[in-house]
Amino acid sequence: MTSTLDAPTTAHTAAPVGAVTVQQLGGRIGARIDGVRLGGDLSEATLATIRQALLRHKVVFFRGQDHLDEAGHQAFAETFGPLTSAHPTVNTGSGRVFKVTADKGMAANAWHTDVTFVDRVPAISVLRAVHLPPYGGNTVWANTVAAYDALPAPLKALVDDLWAVHTNSYDYAQRDEDSEEPDANYTRADFASQLFETEHPVVRVHPETGERSLVLGHFVKGFSGFNSAESIALFTLLQNRITRLENTIRWAWQPGDLAVWDNRATQHYAVADFGTEYREMARITVAGDVPVSIDGRPSRVLRGDAEAYSRLDELIS
Repeated sequence: MTSTLDAPTTAHTAAPVGAVTVQQLGGRIGARIDGVRLGGDLSEATLATIRQALLRHKVVFFRGQDHLDEAGHQAFAETFGPLTSAHPTVNTGSGRVFKVTADKGMAANAWHTDVTFVDRVPAISVLRAVHLPPYGGNTVWANTVAAYDALPAPLKALVDDLWAVHTNSYDYAQRDEDSEEPDANYTRADFASQLFETEHPVVRVHPETGERSLVLGHFVKGFSGFNSAESIALFTLLQNRITRLENTIRWAWQPGDLAVWDNRATQHYAVADFGTEYREMARITVAGDVPVSIDGRPSRVLRGDAEAYSRLDELIS
């Protein structure tokens, strides 16, 4: 399918725009952007460079942003568009900032795309390192566009017309594990305090690039028209395609780091390998539209109203 993006840069070149450089890190995903002090007052040229790099590389990283506090973090995130509330169900004590914390080796250690259980899936996530453990705590991202492109023709024929139900009350990641709390500050009951279910196309058309990406991850409850056993088998098949190492990039966090990813074209996984050390990250989320299938059908709400989380009428066309 023809994309609006130019051909990707190679891993050995950087694209200068003034003092700003974009260095590709992986063959299918990931770039580091240098020469910019993040905030809400960046020039239009710098913002255009960042957005183009984000659309091309799916996740971009910035180092040395120690000056950022919560206000600066939010001001930078707002340059991408209207923001969501911190979370659809959890009372975080903040209107926009979702603090992701862990002190028992727990992290978001399951592959997921953020908040796919609502109809208006977030467009972009902006994650800042607040407190890092002395070891471990890396995050891995996967390119769901590359995963779709690499599917053999028979699998593409299946997924192009496949739909899945996503919910915040169920996830594949916990089906064989002990029930542990997902965050140091919030319980599993907090995350499921309001129930959401949404039927999404498994293949969505990216609203900016026209690329096709797979919409899966651990919020999937099952596939429409398939029973539970069939859904698990199909989910495992497709999810394993997404998380092939060739499609991924792993980031070792340092103090002052910030990551921005295209939530419409990625999944991510926070590795829980830091024992009982404390880890805290701050996430601010840019509002997104309702996914649309290849044949133009939008996602369908089965349960829950996400208007308080993100208003579709605020999106800039």
